[in-house]
Amino acid sequence: MKRNVYFSIRRGENQYVAECVDLPIVTQALTLDELAENIKEAVELHLEGEDLAELGFTAKPSIVANLELTLPEYA
Repeated sequence: MKRNVYFSIRRGENQYVAECVDLPIVTQALTLDELAENIKEAVELHLEGEDLAELGFTAKPSIVANLELTLPEYA
């Protein structure tokens, strides 16, 4: 059973974009605080009414997010 729902976060042109690794969820926001709220809401809505065990998750999974940072080009 999975204890975590994993997200990958990257900076888009104008917003932060979060893509879920485990579920078909993508969300975006202007700030990381807004993005965190959007992620929680999207996961809650996606899992509402679902049998978590059938999806392979424990009863109360946590959300884990990784932020991808880009380095400047070095020449």
